[in-house]
Amino acid sequence: MKVSFRHLLAGFVLAAGTSAFAASAITSKPLQFAKGASSATVKGTLKGDRIIDYKVRARAGQTMSAAMKTSNPSNYFNVMPPGSSGEALFTGSSGGDEWTGPLPADGEYTVRVYLMRNAARRNESARYTLTVGITGAATGAAASALGAAPAGDAKVKGTPYHATGQVPCSLGEAAAASAQCTFGVIRGKPGYAEVHVTPAGGLKRVLTFAGPKVSSEAGSKVKAGKQGDTWSIEVNDYEHYQIPEAMIFGG
Repeated sequence: MKVSFRHLLAGFVLAAGTSAFAASAITSKPLQFAKGASSATVKGTLKGDRIIDYKVRARAGQTMSAAMKTSNPSNYFNVMPPGSSGEALFTGSSGGDEWTGPLPADGEYTVRVYLMRNAARRNESARYTLTVGITGAATGAAASALGAAPAGDAKVKGTPYHATGQVPCSLGEAAAASAQCTFGVIRGKPGYAEVHVTPAGGLKRVLTFAGPKVSSEAGSKVKAGKQGDTWSIEVNDYEHYQIPEAMIFGG
């Protein structure tokens, strides 16, 4: 996430995504993913108080990522859940140019692209490139494939995950896990789990544990081995993760 003067300025100016914006200024567009793709990129322009809402359907338990490059430092995006009247999962004016997070419900999500009110009043314009991705299995789909989690294995409030936190990881040819990646885990029957890992830079990875086997999204090359109570996992000869066995079994 980039932090700059425009993020500080945003604290003094009302962000878009609230009832302060007239509905007549909003244009809705479906966000189309190519067949087999997990992300889509669109280019567009804004001027003045115009707002563009990109609509995309997703399921609870999946993960959305969004990132935008723009020619105008007052140009941001918000991410709004299904049925929102302005409430946002992410507000760009305070959060930056990139976001990744789990989705709480099934339905149509809105990625709202807008100019801050100060720029809109000056009738400024912006050229932007927006990339949105949806990865991971829906909560229901994951539960079906993994089996039922043990009784009493509660979810983290407000998420589809049984546990969240950080694990050692690294990106590159070296296998040394020198950084920390955020994770969320959906557990099933003993030894079965789906781990959503987020390294720095917006990459998303879903690791599926099924007893002695570890896999990832279609087309990914996975090498996995266990030393003691820790899984060492390499994906596509580039991503390296250290996953404690306790994360998979809970307890």
